[in-house]
Amino acid sequence: MSSSLEQLKASGTVVVSDTGDFAAIGKYKPQDATTNPSLILAASKKPEYAKLIDAAIAYGKKEGGDIDSQVDHALDRLLVEFGREILSIIPGKVSTEVDARFSFDTKESVNKALHIIQLYKEQGIPKERILIKIASTWEGIKAAEILQRDHGINCNLTLMFSQTQAIAAAEAGAFLISPFVGRILDWFKASTKKEYKKEEDPGVASVKNIYNYYKKFGYKTIVMGASFRNTGEITELAGCDYLTISPNLLEELLNSNEAVPKKLDAAGASSLNLEKKSYINDEALFRFDFNEDQMAVEKLREGISKFAADAVTLKDILKQKLSA
Repeated sequence: MSSSLEQLKASGTVVVSDTGDFAAIGKYKPQDATTNPSLILAASKKPEYAKLIDAAIAYGKKEGGDIDSQVDHALDRLLVEFGREILSIIPGKVSTEVDARFSFDTKESVNKALHIIQLYKEQGIPKERILIKIASTWEGIKAAEILQRDHGINCNLTLMFSQTQAIAAAEAGAFLISPFVGRILDWFKASTKKEYKKEEDPGVASVKNIYNYYKKFGYKTIVMGASFRNTGEITELAGCDYLTISPNLLEELLNSNEAVPKKLDAAGASSLNLEKKSYINDEALFRFDFNEDQMAVEKLREGISKFAADAVTLKDILKQKLSA
């Protein structure tokens, strides 16, 4: 029997590598790859990536300005350097994240995204191979709407924990969303003090509900489950549009021959009795409904803070090198 990883791919799920490590990406042969400041921070500490940091430092110095401006230029270039290397390995797209500090600023998110796309263009990489990754705040969703509609730039709305965020993202025309399965499980385990079997995992249930809603009402936005804690969460979502998986869990799936039956099916969703909701131009309703989900509120806040903190750490590393 083929490996669980091959069975997962055969279920119709596109496998995406959740890492900044090029060797891992090459080994598991994903279609796409996704990065974030935390992953790039981890990868940047390895000696084999020194040349990418050197290129970013040189770019920061060339662009000039005060030290903080040079750091900002260097960080943007570092993200693009990683993306460029990843795109030389994979056939599909790479997600590159907008600074989490702009999560509540639509205009700055759009401007940063356009700058990142321009940097890729200067490297000979078309926008069609890039997903701009933005946190699923109201402001982030609006930024994605502008980028998709006015600039033809595809977006990945990340740090997604609720149906409210998912509905608004689909209405905004986002190319892809990343519901965070494992972080939802983390919250429920801490809150209820109980363990969950894979069949009752609340993170898995969240993605299934979003998937079924999208397919029922004909939304084209891709559902990409993310942030997995174990392979059981992954195999319970076999058939989901995309799943982005860390190297350690890809390795487990590669070495397993356990059967992976298809669990999600677009055709079956059409017969479900689901209520349709809308948040188009209704920020107040979006904020109220989102606020009613304590887990989503807490995990979004925590996720933005963590990504922002790791971006600051990356900047500190770059600042030291620029000042040397």
